Amino acid sequence: MSRRLPALYALRAFEAAARHSSFTRAAEELAITQSAVSRHVRTLEEHFACRLFERRGRSLQLTETARMLLPGLRDGFDALERACNTLRVDDTVLRLKAPSTLTMRWLLARLSRYRLNNSDSEVQLTSAWMDVDKVDFLHEPFDCAVLLSQGGFSDEWESAELFAEWLIPVCAPQALSEQPWDLARLQAAELLHPTPDRRDWRQWLQAMGLAEQVPLKGGQVFDTLELGMVAAARGYGVSIGDLVMVAEDVAQGRLGLPWPCAVPSGCSYYLVWPKARRGQERFRRLRDFLLTEVAAMQLPAVQSVAPGAR
Repeated sequence: MSRRLPALYALRAFEAAARHSSFTRAAEELAITQSAVSRHVRTLEEHFACRLFERRGRSLQLTETARMLLPGLRDGFDALERACNTLRVDDTVLRLKAPSTLTMRWLLARLSRYRLNNSDSEVQLTSAWMDVDKVDFLHEPFDCAVLLSQGGFSDEWESAELFAEWLIPVCAPQALSEQPWDLARLQAAELLHPTPDRRDWRQWLQAMGLAEQVPLKGGQVFDTLELGMVAAARGYGVSIGDLVMVAEDVAQGRLGLPWPCAVPSGCSYYLVWPKARRGQERFRRLRDFLLTEVAAMQLPAVQSVAPGAR
């Protein structure tokens, strides 16, 4: 059955004019004349046998009919753009989104090595602060992402777990040479909080059986693990870090572990990408490289403490 639809150029002109509330700005966007936009809109009005715009002084207003038409058109053009973008992929470039702390502490160095061994495949990394790690492959300009998550991704995505997040207290290295870190010293320490809701310290203390003995009130609050770890390294207090992301700093004496017990947060870092995206081999190559890097890491010797173990 054939579909009797208005001309696509007329629908596009109407959508642009409605979005801008201006024929002039719609014409500038579409690189046509204002009179052409007007003709296209008139064609659409004749097709539907109704008015779509009303002039009120200098203001251009949508009619009630036009307001019903516009949302579906916007969704339709978004779908067309997404469909076209799947065939517009540059097979030599992977656009990767990743959390800011992971980027600085772990990913940047690995991608530098990846480029040396894969000169035919460029990775364009965008570091983003995310309170909750997420990516929208339909509306964001990324081919893949690394997310901190509990998993359970869309059936339309491929995913690979890179490593689990283990929470562990960190401090300036010189703080280790002072008196031993026992409960009394932890209670007296300035706790630095890498999340506004203090959830990382709360989770570590609960797993250690210290939630009732170490107060969470007070202390500087940050919005990333990175800021908390930097402040701890400079001697402003004790923060919570991620075991993998502090490993290099601990090995090189830039950070200390006052209480070497690591607690799993329940989340892991995953590499994710759409199954329908062209060039799947590119994603698998990056996945295999990152997993090899994870397997080669040397982590500090710590005690692993499962939640509720104490």
